[in-house]
Amino acid sequence: MAYTVGQVARMAGVTVRTLHHYDEIGLLSPSGRTPAGYRRYDDADLERLQLVLYYRELGFPLEEIAAIIDDPAADRAAHLRRQHELLTVRIKRLQEMVTAIEFAMEAGKLNIQLTPEERFEVFGDFRPEDYEAETEQRWGDTDAYRESNRRVAGYTKDDWLRNKAENEDWGRRIVALMASGAPADGAEAMELAEEHRQLISRWFYECSYEMHTCLADMYVADERFTAHYEAIAPGLAAYLNDAIHANAISRA
Repeated sequence: MAYTVGQVARMAGVTVRTLHHYDEIGLLSPSGRTPAGYRRYDDADLERLQLVLYYRELGFPLEEIAAIIDDPAADRAAHLRRQHELLTVRIKRLQEMVTAIEFAMEAGKLNIQLTPEERFEVFGDFRPEDYEAETEQRWGDTDAYRESNRRVAGYTKDDWLRNKAENEDWGRRIVALMASGAPADGAEAMELAEEHRQLISRWFYECSYEMHTCLADMYVADERFTAHYEAIAPGLAAYLNDAIHANAISRA
């Protein structure tokens, strides 16, 4: 069967712009065209797209995905075995790591010295103290928790408002980039992922690339944080997760 670009986008859960981009860079070019020049994808194209999306989910840059898939020595079964191995390694790593340090940054803003009026201006209806017990129980013995506590204890209302403004500015830019159809493992998205990591390091604790990818996985694994990013823009949690992993891989 032949499928239009719109049909393929809906089936794969990607945007038409993403498929156009894959065609432009030679990662996934449709097997056919109509007399009018419209793209037509066949079943083999869909199988290739599935492999692309698997590797993208694992954080591989698009250029590397193309090289892997086009390797003449590898077949589909070999790709699936490799993806299974990579996922198994990731699962083991995540099980061994503290996968929820994010609360120390976003939910566990402890020792906040603000009046009730100032707290509302900064946090709105969000109450950081509601997460305090959970935060301390899970991460009280970590250096990141202690460093975050030390820093925020001295922050003034103006400090918090600057932090809020920086995060909102970053949020507007990554939402605009995602809406443009730019791939999550593209240079622009990775640059914003790096900026996200540096915001954490500047305001709360030194955030390594390993820790950053751990936080990124929380955005799609913990419904509370998924809801936070999805409220900013639908699809942002997964997009940011992909961008952070791609950025970490590119700097390894």
